[in-house]
Amino acid sequence: MILIVDFGSQVTQLIARRIRELNVYCEIIPWDEDIISAISLKKAKAIVLSGGPDSTRMKKSPTISKKVFKFNIPLLGICYGHQLICKLLGGKISETEKREFGKTIIRRNTKNHSAILENLFKKNIEEVWMSHGDAVTELPKGFLELASSDTSPFSVIGDTVRKIYGVQFHPEVFHTINGKKFLENFVNIANIKRNWTPNKITDDLVAELKSYIGDRKVICALSGGVDSTVTALLLHKAIKKNLTCIFVDNGLLRKQEAAQIEYLFKKNFKINLISVKGKQLFLKNLKGVSDPEKKRKIIGKLFIRIFEKEAKKLRNVSFLAQGTLYPDVIESTSVHGKAAATIKSHHNVGGLPKKMKLTLVEPLKTLFKDEVRKIGSELKLDNSFLNRHPFPGPGLAIRCPGEITAKKLSLLREADYIFVEQLKKHNLYNNVWQALAILLPVKSVGVMGDARTHEYSCVLRAVSSTDGMTADFSYFNREFLAETSNKIINEVKGINRILFDITSKPPGTIEWE
Repeated sequence: MILIVDFGSQVTQLIARRIRELNVYCEIIPWDEDIISAISLKKAKAIVLSGGPDSTRMKKSPTISKKVFKFNIPLLGICYGHQLICKLLGGKISETEKREFGKTIIRRNTKNHSAILENLFKKNIEEVWMSHGDAVTELPKGFLELASSDTSPFSVIGDTVRKIYGVQFHPEVFHTINGKKFLENFVNIANIKRNWTPNKITDDLVAELKSYIGDRKVICALSGGVDSTVTALLLHKAIKKNLTCIFVDNGLLRKQEAAQIEYLFKKNFKINLISVKGKQLFLKNLKGVSDPEKKRKIIGKLFIRIFEKEAKKLRNVSFLAQGTLYPDVIESTSVHGKAAATIKSHHNVGGLPKKMKLTLVEPLKTLFKDEVRKIGSELKLDNSFLNRHPFPGPGLAIRCPGEITAKKLSLLREADYIFVEQLKKHNLYNNVWQALAILLPVKSVGVMGDARTHEYSCVLRAVSSTDGMTADFSYFNREFLAETSNKIINEVKGINRILFDITSKPPGTIEWE
């Protein structure tokens, strides 16, 4: 296995994801855990030090014991980790005159060779993604400069004798063109067997659930998406009849979604399902609320209230299971360290009440969407579930900035339905990671039928991604956008203007709130 030490980067889990794509098992530990004990306990064959928001030049910056270098196992530092290696081994870190954020070209030092660069730098250059304001300006003894950028003289370094390497950029993110190859080269240097597969992940999760839950009862929050459905299937495989799924129609779902979910679930699975009508309860509690964080927390608490009420009816229920994924967790709170900043609360993570009568079970909380889909495929989950676009737990509440009303939700629901149906009609649905409509809390003047209109504006957003942590906007041709815009304006009375969101993540998020 590979041990990943997290220094609070928002994309640390992407390192794990890329390594797992190579069928290599890895685990993440926070930087302030006893790393020496962790290495011995977990029998790590290699170590990766992540990036982070702090500066190694700070007096009390996150660090690790120098004893880590005495284990004589391959070590890779990324961004902050790269600088920390140099600092601990006697190098020098300085603030750069120009910061490097985003796409950067690095050039290979053709005089120095290393296995970490195998099959890279075809024309002696690589396009990478940088995010730093400090840089290594003096190498520790034994290290070679392998590549540099205009701003960072030591963008890739290596001590090939001790097999210690550092990269100033982020190979784990999608924007580093050959980032996965950098990590694969490190795995090859560490000589680690590639035996971490969807079949093994599934078997391990089922075994863990069996051991942890035993013969106690569980209710599973079902949304109908791939995450909650895979969670339900894993639980069913582990505990059989002691599982009951609960689906809540909170009035914040997409058009026809409640009926579709109940139909698909009952058609495909022999698992106990309870449907709860909660539209009035949610809209009543959300009335007059505009702040997105308050919306999420209100929705999270209402879900828990309903689950606890249903659990009481079933009697002796001990656990509440949810299909929480790592992107939800990392944007809500740092579970692998103290340094990461909170981006937003998710209703099933940061939005949960502090006191709950049920113990949470979240078997997927360290996995990404693509990993979950592979597990779903392993469990023979139908494509009608596997290929559905992600849909947030708070639903349309966070796609309707400002105060929520039944009328606004109705307009948004119709616009969203048309957009998605258009994608399906033009065979674009499966080419997009996620597509959504957002109803803006502002009205604009328009002209329809020679008369003045003063109606809402609607934003269409579609993104391409592999993990949800980073994303690029999906681009459609003019004909598709014109046809979709006209269809929404003609068929949804109350919307007279359509806009298209071309923001990537980062700097934006996929959802608007």
